[in-house]
Amino acid sequence: MNQIEILASKERFDFDDLRTVVQILRSPEGCPWDREQTHDSIRQNFIEEVYETVDALDRKDLSDMREELGDVLFQVAFHACIEEEYGNFDLADVCDEVCRKMIIRHPHVFGERVFDSEGKALRDWEAIKDKTHGDQTAEQILRAIPKALPALMRAQKLGKKSRKLGFDWEDVPEGMTKIKEELAEVEEALQNGTDRQIEEEFGDLLLATVNAARLAGVDAELALTRACEKYLHRFSLVEKQCLQTGNTVAQTKRQTLLSYWKNAKSAE
Repeated sequence: MNQIEILASKERFDFDDLRTVVQILRSPEGCPWDREQTHDSIRQNFIEEVYETVDALDRKDLSDMREELGDVLFQVAFHACIEEEYGNFDLADVCDEVCRKMIIRHPHVFGERVFDSEGKALRDWEAIKDKTHGDQTAEQILRAIPKALPALMRAQKLGKKSRKLGFDWEDVPEGMTKIKEELAEVEEALQNGTDRQIEEEFGDLLLATVNAARLAGVDAELALTRACEKYLHRFSLVEKQCLQTGNTVAQTKRQTLLSYWKNAKSAE
């Protein structure tokens, strides 16, 4: 039997089988769509699969976790296969590199170093990570934060890295003062600015808010996620009140909606 027949007859698959499946899909005997894909063409697929995995983790849905983790793993194998075709590296090289990195960054596990707290281990991890990246200017360290990250997450990382570099607000009150300054600039732009200036000032306000939250020990990404969920819950209560009167949300007057919203808040 050839590889395709062997795979088709198997009842359980492993990591090596995954690599073979991807190679077959990319081969002349495989799938025309898969053969045409590049890193760029499936970039968004990778991002979506990661978010779907995180959603499954948040919901603690074991079945979905298994499926979505598999989809992410497939994306890793697919990108590695593309580079294997160019002779640059393969999936085994990817595994080798990450194993080496984890061993080097955990000397308290794979070496003789001993830590008596999680904090000390984390600080050592960061120190080793910085060392393995070589000498970098402060700007290079900040620019190493991926642009592809969601803007809120990127803003948080920029703030954390900047603090380690010695450039940050002193405390939460100073951060709140900056928020007020940026809010005043937004209001000025709304009155007299161009569309581009309004966008810029709102961006500054958002960045200031993220940094003030960080200084207060708040994960802005998590805080906004929870705020969205709270909004959805309240909205559902508003809609129920509308439907009880025989109207949709769109058919209900604004003042009535605001009253329903207050009811939804007080019901929590």
